Amino acid sequence: MIIFDFDGTLEKTLPVCDYAFQHVFREFDQRELSSTEIRSMFGPSETGIIRKNLLHADTEEAIELYYAKYLEQHTQLVGHNHEIHELLLYLKEQGLKLGIVTGKARRSLDISLKVLQMEHFFDAIIIGGDVNHPKPDPEGVFKALALLEASPQEAMFVGDSDADIQAGIQAGVFTVGVHWLPDYQTLAFAAAPNISYKTVSEFMVALQTEVKHES
Repeated sequence: MIIFDFDGTLEKTLPVCDYAFQHVFREFDQRELSSTEIRSMFGPSETGIIRKNLLHADTEEAIELYYAKYLEQHTQLVGHNHEIHELLLYLKEQGLKLGIVTGKARRSLDISLKVLQMEHFFDAIIIGGDVNHPKPDPEGVFKALALLEASPQEAMFVGDSDADIQAGIQAGVFTVGVHWLPDYQTLAFAAAPNISYKTVSEFMVALQTEVKHES
Protein backbone atom coordinates (compact mmCIF):
# COMPACT_ATOMS: atom_id res chain seq x y z
CA MET A 1 0.00 0.00 0.00
CA ILE A 2 1.26 3.48 -0.81
CA ILE A 3 -0.18 6.50 0.98
CA PHE A 4 0.51 9.97 -0.40
CA ASP A 5 0.33 13.48 0.93
CA PHE A 6 -1.36 15.73 -1.65
CA ASP A 7 -0.21 19.37 -1.77
CA GLY A 8 3.39 19.52 -2.95
CA THR A 9 3.57 15.73 -3.36
CA LEU A 10 1.00 14.62 -5.94
CA GLU A 11 0.54 18.02 -7.56
CA LYS A 12 1.90 21.56 -7.50
CA THR A 13 -1.15 22.90 -5.68
CA LEU A 14 0.72 25.02 -3.12
CA PRO A 15 0.76 28.14 -5.35
CA VAL A 16 -3.02 28.09 -5.79
CA CYS A 17 -3.44 27.58 -2.02
CA ASP A 18 -1.18 30.61 -1.46
CA TYR A 19 -3.15 32.65 -4.00
CA ALA A 20 -6.53 31.85 -2.46
CA PHE A 21 -5.41 32.44 1.13
CA GLN A 22 -3.66 35.69 0.23
CA HIS A 23 -6.81 36.93 -1.48
CA VAL A 24 -8.91 36.07 1.58
CA PHE A 25 -6.65 37.80 4.11
CA ARG A 26 -6.26 40.83 1.85
CA GLU A 27 -10.01 41.13 1.28
CA PHE A 28 -11.18 40.58 4.87
CA ASP A 29 -8.26 41.67 7.08
CA GLN A 30 -6.38 44.06 4.76
CA ARG A 31 -3.30 41.93 5.47
CA GLU A 32 -0.65 41.06 2.89
CA LEU A 33 0.77 37.64 3.78
CA SER A 34 3.76 35.96 2.16
CA SER A 35 3.76 32.33 1.07
CA THR A 36 5.99 31.55 4.06
CA GLU A 37 3.49 33.15 6.44
CA ILE A 38 0.62 31.25 4.82
CA ARG A 39 2.39 27.90 5.02
CA SER A 40 3.31 28.43 8.66
CA MET A 41 -0.45 28.12 9.29
CA PHE A 42 -0.67 24.71 7.61
CA GLY A 43 -1.84 21.75 9.68
CA PRO A 44 -5.61 22.23 9.92
CA SER A 45 -7.77 22.20 6.78
CA GLU A 46 -8.27 25.39 4.80
CA THR A 47 -11.48 26.08 6.71
CA GLY A 48 -9.65 25.50 9.99
CA ILE A 49 -6.84 27.84 8.96
CA ILE A 50 -9.30 30.62 8.13
CA ARG A 51 -11.34 30.16 11.31
CA LYS A 52 -8.20 30.15 13.42
CA ASN A 53 -6.28 33.01 11.80
CA LEU A 54 -8.78 35.41 10.24
CA LEU A 55 -9.39 38.54 12.32
CA HIS A 56 -12.64 39.40 10.54
CA ALA A 57 -15.77 37.90 12.08
CA ASP A 58 -17.33 36.62 8.85
CA THR A 59 -15.30 33.43 8.48
CA GLU A 60 -17.99 31.60 6.49
CA GLU A 61 -18.00 34.22 3.75
CA ALA A 62 -14.19 34.14 3.76
CA ILE A 63 -14.25 30.37 3.32
CA GLU A 64 -16.55 30.70 0.31
CA LEU A 65 -14.18 33.26 -1.19
CA TYR A 66 -11.27 30.88 -0.64
CA TYR A 67 -12.95 28.10 -2.61
CA ALA A 68 -13.98 30.49 -5.39
CA LYS A 69 -10.41 31.72 -5.82
CA TYR A 70 -9.00 28.18 -5.51
CA LEU A 71 -11.19 27.00 -8.37
CA GLU A 72 -10.72 30.18 -10.42
CA GLN A 73 -6.93 29.87 -10.66
CA HIS A 74 -6.50 26.10 -10.33
CA THR A 75 -5.82 25.28 -13.98
CA GLN A 76 -3.54 28.26 -14.51
CA LEU A 77 -1.42 27.84 -11.37
CA VAL A 78 -1.36 24.05 -11.05
CA GLY A 79 -1.25 22.64 -14.57
CA HIS A 80 -1.01 18.88 -15.08
CA ASN A 81 1.98 16.72 -14.19
CA HIS A 82 2.18 13.84 -16.64
CA GLU A 83 4.92 12.03 -14.68
CA ILE A 84 2.73 11.86 -11.57
CA HIS A 85 -0.20 10.63 -13.67
CA GLU A 86 1.96 7.90 -15.22
CA LEU A 87 3.22 6.91 -11.76
CA LEU A 88 -0.31 6.48 -10.45
CA LEU A 89 -1.31 4.49 -13.53
CA TYR A 90 1.68 2.19 -13.05
CA LEU A 91 0.93 1.63 -9.37
CA LYS A 92 -2.69 0.71 -10.10
CA GLU A 93 -1.60 -1.64 -12.90
CA GLN A 94 0.62 -3.40 -10.35
CA GLY A 95 -2.42 -3.94 -8.13
CA LEU A 96 -1.30 -1.65 -5.32
CA LYS A 97 -3.84 0.03 -3.09
CA LEU A 98 -3.36 3.80 -2.95
CA GLY A 99 -4.36 6.32 -0.31
CA ILE A 100 -4.19 10.03 0.45
CA VAL A 101 -3.66 11.62 3.85
CA THR A 102 -3.96 15.38 3.57
CA GLY A 103 -4.82 18.36 5.69
CA LYS A 104 -6.99 19.68 2.86
CA ALA A 105 -10.73 20.00 3.23
CA ARG A 106 -12.91 17.67 1.15
CA ARG A 107 -14.19 20.48 -1.07
CA SER A 108 -10.78 21.70 -2.24
CA LEU A 109 -9.42 18.17 -2.63
CA ASP A 110 -12.44 17.23 -4.76
CA ILE A 111 -11.82 20.30 -6.95
CA SER A 112 -8.19 19.26 -7.48
CA LEU A 113 -8.88 15.57 -8.06
CA LYS A 114 -11.59 16.39 -10.62
CA VAL A 115 -9.56 19.02 -12.50
CA LEU A 116 -6.49 16.74 -12.52
CA GLN A 117 -8.55 13.62 -13.42
CA MET A 118 -7.29 11.69 -10.41
CA GLU A 119 -10.61 10.71 -8.79
CA HIS A 120 -10.42 7.04 -9.74
CA PHE A 121 -6.91 6.26 -8.42
CA PHE A 122 -7.42 6.17 -4.65
CA ASP A 123 -8.85 3.47 -2.41
CA ALA A 124 -8.73 5.54 0.79
CA ILE A 125 -8.76 9.30 1.37
CA ILE A 126 -8.30 10.94 4.76
CA ILE A 127 -8.88 14.71 4.82
CA GLY A 128 -8.31 17.32 7.50
CA GLY A 129 -11.86 17.00 8.81
CA ASP A 130 -11.47 13.25 9.36
CA VAL A 131 -8.93 13.62 12.18
CA ASN A 132 -8.81 15.30 15.55
CA HIS A 133 -5.03 15.70 15.36
CA PRO A 134 -3.44 16.77 12.03
CA LYS A 135 0.01 15.77 10.84
CA PRO A 136 2.63 15.39 12.29
CA ASP A 137 0.29 13.31 14.46
CA PRO A 138 -0.02 9.83 12.89
CA GLU A 139 -3.82 9.65 13.33
CA GLY A 140 -4.52 10.20 9.62
CA VAL A 141 -2.00 7.55 8.56
CA PHE A 142 -3.51 5.03 10.98
CA LYS A 143 -7.00 5.78 9.63
CA ALA A 144 -5.81 5.27 6.05
CA LEU A 145 -4.20 1.95 7.01
CA ALA A 146 -7.46 0.82 8.57
CA LEU A 147 -9.42 1.68 5.41
CA LEU A 148 -6.81 -0.10 3.27
CA GLU A 149 -6.82 -3.06 5.68
CA ALA A 150 -3.04 -2.85 5.90
CA SER A 151 -0.51 -3.09 8.68
CA PRO A 152 2.22 -0.43 9.01
CA GLN A 153 4.74 -2.99 7.75
CA GLU A 154 2.83 -3.28 4.46
CA ALA A 155 2.72 0.44 3.68
CA MET A 156 4.79 3.45 2.78
CA PHE A 157 3.94 7.13 3.20
CA VAL A 158 5.18 9.59 0.59
CA GLY A 159 5.33 13.29 1.42
CA ASP A 160 7.17 16.57 0.96
CA SER A 161 7.02 18.07 4.46
CA ASP A 162 8.45 17.48 7.92
CA ALA A 163 4.91 16.84 9.15
CA ASP A 164 4.48 14.03 6.58
CA ILE A 165 7.72 12.30 7.51
CA GLN A 166 7.12 12.64 11.25
CA ALA A 167 3.59 11.26 10.90
CA GLY A 168 4.90 8.31 8.90
CA ILE A 169 7.66 7.58 11.39
CA GLN A 170 5.24 7.69 14.33
CA ALA A 171 2.86 5.38 12.46
CA GLY A 172 5.66 2.89 11.87
CA VAL A 173 5.43 2.92 8.06
CA PHE A 174 8.26 3.20 5.54
CA THR A 175 8.72 6.93 4.87
CA VAL A 176 9.60 8.47 1.50
CA GLY A 177 10.57 12.13 1.37
CA VAL A 178 10.11 13.77 -2.02
CA HIS A 179 11.23 17.06 -3.56
CA TRP A 180 10.16 16.27 -7.10
CA LEU A 181 7.75 19.12 -7.81
CA PRO A 182 8.73 22.77 -8.43
CA ASP A 183 7.12 23.86 -5.16
CA TYR A 184 7.28 21.86 -1.93
CA GLN A 185 6.92 22.56 1.78
CA THR A 186 10.23 21.50 3.40
CA LEU A 187 13.69 22.28 2.04
CA ALA A 188 15.44 19.79 4.34
CA PHE A 189 13.73 17.17 6.47
CA ALA A 190 14.26 17.57 10.22
CA ALA A 191 13.70 13.84 10.71
CA ALA A 192 15.33 11.68 8.06
CA PRO A 193 12.92 9.62 5.93
CA ASN A 194 13.82 6.04 5.09
CA ILE A 195 14.62 7.22 1.58
CA SER A 196 14.19 10.37 -0.48
CA TYR A 197 13.82 11.20 -4.17
CA LYS A 198 14.36 14.33 -6.21
CA THR A 199 12.51 13.11 -9.30
CA VAL A 200 9.44 11.01 -10.04
CA SER A 201 11.48 8.93 -12.48
CA GLU A 202 13.92 7.89 -9.72
CA PHE A 203 11.01 6.67 -7.62
CA MET A 204 9.49 4.84 -10.58
CA VAL A 205 12.78 3.06 -11.36
CA ALA A 206 13.14 2.00 -7.72
CA LEU A 207 9.60 0.58 -7.71
CA GLN A 208 10.10 -1.24 -11.01
CA THR A 209 13.38 -2.71 -9.75
CA GLU A 210 11.60 -3.99 -6.63
CA VAL A 211 8.80 -5.51 -8.71
CA LYS A 212 11.32 -7.31 -10.93
CA HIS A 213 13.20 -8.52 -7.85
CA GLU A 214 10.04 -9.94 -6.28
CA SER A 215 8.99 -11.67 -9.52
